[in-house]
Amino acid sequence: MNKLKMACLTAAIASSSVSFAGGLLTNTNQNVAFNRMMSREASIGIDGVYYNPAGVVFLGEGHHLSLNWQLAYQTRSIKNGYDLFKNNVNNPITPREFKGEAFAPVIPSLQYAYNKGRWSFQANLALTGGGGKCTFDNGLGSFEKIVGETAMGAWGLAKSLDGALGANMFATDAAFGSEPGKYSYNSYMHGRQYYYGISIGAAYKVSDNFSAFAGLRTVYASCNYYGYVRDIKVGNTPLYTVLDPTKTDAADILLSCDQTGLGFTPIIGIDYKTGRWNFSAKYELKTRMRLKNKSVNQAPSIGNLPENLAKQITGGLTQKFMSAGMSQADALAAAQAKTAEVLSSPNVKDAMVKIKGKFDSSLGEAVGEYEDGKKIAGDIPAYLTLGAGYAPTDDLRINVGFHWFDDKNATSYNNRNKKLDRGTLEYNAGAEYDINKRFTVSAGWQCTSYGLSDEYMDDKSFVVSSNSVGVGGVIRLTSRMKLNVAYFHTFYEHKKTSEKSTVIAGDYTSDYTRNNNVFGVGLDVKF
Repeated sequence: MNKLKMACLTAAIASSSVSFAGGLLTNTNQNVAFNRMMSREASIGIDGVYYNPAGVVFLGEGHHLSLNWQLAYQTRSIKNGYDLFKNNVNNPITPREFKGEAFAPVIPSLQYAYNKGRWSFQANLALTGGGGKCTFDNGLGSFEKIVGETAMGAWGLAKSLDGALGANMFATDAAFGSEPGKYSYNSYMHGRQYYYGISIGAAYKVSDNFSAFAGLRTVYASCNYYGYVRDIKVGNTPLYTVLDPTKTDAADILLSCDQTGLGFTPIIGIDYKTGRWNFSAKYELKTRMRLKNKSVNQAPSIGNLPENLAKQITGGLTQKFMSAGMSQADALAAAQAKTAEVLSSPNVKDAMVKIKGKFDSSLGEAVGEYEDGKKIAGDIPAYLTLGAGYAPTDDLRINVGFHWFDDKNATSYNNRNKKLDRGTLEYNAGAEYDINKRFTVSAGWQCTSYGLSDEYMDDKSFVVSSNSVGVGGVIRLTSRMKLNVAYFHTFYEHKKTSEKSTVIAGDYTSDYTRNNNVFGVGLDVKF
């Protein structure tokens, strides 16, 4: 039961984030121009306020503004195989697929620059991380794994009790079941995660070919997680009846947690132009984030398990002895004596001590990152980008880019980041072509390669490497106004893991993947 609690209370964290493009906790699609071309590090445009801030100074004098709207829809799928799933009386199927849906109908962003002489003063407002809600209507495979293992443990305790009683009282069809480990339960998980970023900075044109940028981003995190595991039954016995029969929610697990945090990201960048070539680099330092919890959680306690079992055994034996002709007083005395003998049986004591000991020793860890009042590490990693652009003709522009996220050194809860093999690597390429003075078409590709290890993978918070393809175009509405439209789709790989079960012979297997679609429209204005 301690593991069951832990599985629920740690369920929602990063799985709530839509995580459209970029590293583990960094959204890089902060302008629709990226969505349609995928490689913007070496481009000169108002979107460069995020992608190439040093290059924005080459846009020309005046005010430049970009307003963007995106819609994203993502599904997450984990297919788990485990023989204990066959004991689920409502869905005895293995392997089983667990799906989560993340939908973000409005993802806004704004980039602004004022260029004067050799200076460019810039501001960016966007969701730098998260940006969506994710719901698992039926919980996760890790939930069911622990429910199934708990049911096996409870059934084992029932057999030990019956053995000490010398009669069938608990391991029966009316109680914990005559077959081992049959169970049922209801589970739900919902998470929301938003990392709002506001950055300001300035670029300086050192020469007609070279510029430099320095800026600072302020990041405010606002997250909410809600979920439950309830109506747990082992056989036909509701679990609450052996914890606290006076409370029907005694075995329910509830998570309701709000997290907030504040961090700062220093940013530097350079841009160099020569002929038809343009080169750029940007580096964002690590953002130290500590998230403060405000929680109202509920977890079951098994401290009263021996007392509640004693009441049940005594009541059952008293009725049995009275049916055999004993007086009520004599039957009660005999039942109490037999109950004390049963609960002092080495097998029964060992089973209860193990359950209670594991629960109590894991209590602090089980509350984990959602314990009320606790501060949780959630750093945003340092981030390096490199870009090169070439224009073979006045109408055609070709870009390539590279990203590196130092995820391994961005501290997360319980130093989970150290389980990564390396940081995230991204490679992209894109091209745009001016059909005429009014229309431009573009397309691009990006490969995201995470440094995942089997130990890092967890259905409560997972990513998988991917390839993204974007298409779109530009419509020049006037000489000072243009419209960007785009769509990109991400093709995710599969990551498969396997772990040995400590309860039964066989493995618990997982197959992780995702599906992602993003639509975007942006308006760029010069005034």
